[in-house]
Amino acid sequence: MKILIAEPVSSAGLDLFKAHPSWEVVVSNPKEYLEHLPTADALLVRSAVKVNKDVLAKAPKLRVIGRAGVGVDNVDLKEATAAGVLVMNTPGGNAISVAEHTVGLMLGLARSIPQASVSTKSGKWEKKKFLGSELRGKTLGVIGLGSAGREVVKRAKSFEMKIIAHDPYVSTQAAADVGVEKLVDLSTLYAQSDYITLHMALTPETENLLSAAAFAQMKDGVRIVNVARGELIDGEALNAAIASGKVAGAGLDVFRKEPPAPENPLLAQENLIATPHIGGSTEEAQEIVGLRISQQVIEYLITGIAINAVNMPALSPDQYKALGPYVDLAERLGNFAAHVSTGNPSSVRITYFGKIADSNTNLLRNGAVAGVLNRSLSRKANLVNALQLATDRGWTIQERNEKRISHADTIRIELDSDSGTTTVEGAVVLDKPRLVQVDGIYCEAPLAGHLTFLKNEDVPGVIGYLGNVMGRNGINIANFSLGRQDLTPSEDTPLEAVSVIETDQVVPDAVLVELLKNTAVRMARSVEFTN
Repeated sequence: MKILIAEPVSSAGLDLFKAHPSWEVVVSNPKEYLEHLPTADALLVRSAVKVNKDVLAKAPKLRVIGRAGVGVDNVDLKEATAAGVLVMNTPGGNAISVAEHTVGLMLGLARSIPQASVSTKSGKWEKKKFLGSELRGKTLGVIGLGSAGREVVKRAKSFEMKIIAHDPYVSTQAAADVGVEKLVDLSTLYAQSDYITLHMALTPETENLLSAAAFAQMKDGVRIVNVARGELIDGEALNAAIASGKVAGAGLDVFRKEPPAPENPLLAQENLIATPHIGGSTEEAQEIVGLRISQQVIEYLITGIAINAVNMPALSPDQYKALGPYVDLAERLGNFAAHVSTGNPSSVRITYFGKIADSNTNLLRNGAVAGVLNRSLSRKANLVNALQLATDRGWTIQERNEKRISHADTIRIELDSDSGTTTVEGAVVLDKPRLVQVDGIYCEAPLAGHLTFLKNEDVPGVIGYLGNVMGRNGINIANFSLGRQDLTPSEDTPLEAVSVIETDQVVPDAVLVELLKNTAVRMARSVEFTN
């Protein structure tokens, strides 16, 4: 067994590998590691080495890539999966360091510590200028309850802060278990928080989450902390909010462009504390991630148990031929359900119809759960880690088999949340995943491309209105699928209809808002499939 260390790993981690005398451990560096790749069984990297298709082609024996850290942007997961190489990382390894840095920034903002230090060192003694405030009794709004967010909550409790949070993928009970007083929507969090801290992934939905519109909903004098991703905040909007006094101060460890340009107007704000992306940079965190990745790689090489895997392990040709299309279907159905549901999910129920129910459904189950999770997660959910991620969020996962004459091989997903249940069902048609039902209403459509889902009252004029709105906005409709209830709930209640519109381009939020101006339209959601 040959272990290739391409970037520095803690000495404790190296000692674990060296404890296996029959293993060859090669300690290299990002410039020279390539020459050792052809005979390597395992590759350990941090962030400097870029593992792409060309690198993988040089490593025919490679079984596992260990990333000592959280992000895996430097590893091509698709190519690694195609090559049958497992990729694992160390999520949560630096969560405490990130949480402590977050609290440090909050204290710095509350007491103007950096500014007071500069003033005192310059020979001044400005006690009155630097009158501070306590964290005690203030409301902290935590957006994102992943590993770091949960650790922030624990530490903020010791300051006697009132803690509210927003995370659409965490159950109310799971949030309460770590000390959150209540889960709220973003508007409520903005309106009630004295401090707001960000701990979520960067997705199309979260980019520029803190925008001018968001700042307008906040308390005067709110303080902002961001140790997650710079793109989560609209920098111009934050600068304007600080200048106007709406935001009393901000602590930023991350920026849209790193390092930020010297002329960035935010850097000139006296009430800004800026640090160079060091939230996870502590001796302890670096030691932990190095040790953990070494332990995980060894466990996988010896027992085949994959801990913190971030991609799907290779399937045999027979398994992939039989289950591959249905795994894809399950994941896309789950993703569709997550986009068209409302509220915080609490359970996922999967029902299998037909011959697929006789197979090992673990892959199908995990694919469905991964699809639901992947609407908004920094850590990629897949067949390996989906169930654990769902369990961590307090979800209940259930499976069952049923017999039915029509659509012999289908998968149904029921997603429960605190706002109700969303049901979707799909089938594989000509090896392509297709939607066949939504909330019991037959509506067949491809689970691919740019989709818009609508619920509306089945009254005249809705389809014409929809087409008119799309046309005015230059959006071409490629396919249109429509279905409606079979029976009217009551004489005075119109039938409910659903439709899935496939378009040639993304339907912007502004167009969805325009669709909802028709009083018969109850829901308009965009669902994007990138592959």
